[in-house]
Amino acid sequence: MVPFPRFRLLFLLAVLAFVSPSVHAMLEGKFLYFPTHAPNQSRLGEWRINGELVGYSRTVEAPRSVWLILHGNAGQASDRQYMVDCLPADAAAYIMEYPGYGLRSGKPSMATINAAAREAYANLRTLHPDLPLGVFSESIGSGPASYLGSLTDPPDRLVLMVPFDNLLSLARRHMKLLPVGLLLRDKWDNVKALKSYRGKVDVFGAEYDDIIPAVHARNLAKSIPQARYIEMPCGHNDWSMSGQAKITND
Repeated sequence: MVPFPRFRLLFLLAVLAFVSPSVHAMLEGKFLYFPTHAPNQSRLGEWRINGELVGYSRTVEAPRSVWLILHGNAGQASDRQYMVDCLPADAAAYIMEYPGYGLRSGKPSMATINAAAREAYANLRTLHPDLPLGVFSESIGSGPASYLGSLTDPPDRLVLMVPFDNLLSLARRHMKLLPVGLLLRDKWDNVKALKSYRGKVDVFGAEYDDIIPAVHARNLAKSIPQARYIEMPCGHNDWSMSGQAKITND
């Protein structure tokens, strides 16, 4: 039996989840979103849509492919040069900034990030209508990446680095004593989103990942019949140094 004082705490949190949006914001602020707001000091150029800064890019002459990059939950887009470096040298790369991150206005949430990803994806389809367009994501970026995979005109390819299968199951793993289902507003479900996706999928798990344990990546890969699964001998934040994260145009 749960001790009475702990039960009272859980009951209070459950009630607050229904009456106070600030409880959702508190949980997501602790668990999901950790933006920084520094000027761009990378080698990447600005990417703008209708005059608004939406991210950063590496453009190349006569690219063979185009990639939309969706980064992890900490920092900002201009920190992700290492993701660009994983892509072929002849690929055009665009790193989307999340709302409320970097120099972009707004607040991060599943709804705002998904909407921003859809806008960015549509922009790249317009800019490069005749080139294959892939989405390369890490960590929480696998949520909006999988959302794009659910569209009627989805990306040609997905590369999901240290992803989760279902954000709610991951939250429950980390916060076993809280009614996370009531408290967590943003509940990306990558398995559900990719149920009908038929493009090429590469899923990379990290053997020593204690943030998103590799079992979540394995579960996601198992749910996608055509997925290729690679498990790297590294942790969550050093996957780019594993030597196994090079992506080709094939």
